Amino acid sequence: ALNAGAEGLALANGAGMPLRFVPQEALPEGRAYEEFIGATGCVPTRDNLHDFFNGLVWLTFPRIKRQLNALQAAQIALAGVGKSRGPARDAATIFDENAALLVVRDTLAAQALVDALRGHRWTEALFERRAQFGNDAQLWLFGHALMEKLAAPRKAITAHTRVVTADAAYFNLAPDQQRAWIDRKVAGELAAGSLTTASFTPLPVLGIPGWWDGQDQAFYADTAVFRPKRLAAQ
Repeated sequence: ALNAGAEGLALANGAGMPLRFVPQEALPEGRAYEEFIGATGCVPTRDNLHDFFNGLVWLTFPRIKRQLNALQAAQIALAGVGKSRGPARDAATIFDENAALLVVRDTLAAQALVDALRGHRWTEALFERRAQFGNDAQLWLFGHALMEKLAAPRKAITAHTRVVTADAAYFNLAPDQQRAWIDRKVAGELAAGSLTTASFTPLPVLGIPGWWDGQDQAFYADTAVFRPKRLAAQ
């Protein structure tokens, strides 16, 4: 089914090779997963939920996935696999595995919402400003490991969230058009070099208004989940 979807959408890797989902055993021993995809167009896939969600994200946000893979493969070519990924590849891996995309309207009110989230002012952002979600802000899941965790939801599940600013026209689009817009927009930002770990904002995703039951003020006062922002060391 994944291969039929990839073929129907004419998906390709960064080198223009047709994208195919292949058994994990097709990945040669000792060869990096990301480099293999970049060199062959083949995505090694196991029969589990993690890789199933990975395949779905390829079908949903193919431009972003292609750009992330190109970034990861380029870093491997530059520095090798190594014991640590390095900052650029680390950011790409975090994005790939655990990112959510927060699309916000280009207004002062939406920017105030973003500022509250970045400041870990959770009650303000997610309770007092809850009416802005759907109107001025939307959260789209991207990371396939994040999706896997949400298959058995827990309040503490936290996404690495990237903010994407959109004009008013975006919010008038149909959902599939919005998805395509996000795919083009974010892939373009990544191609321009806009990716560091500092660009992510932590967000307990079940705090998004309407995503969980019992979202009263006490829900957001749980500091084991909605943690205060740590002050920078002096």
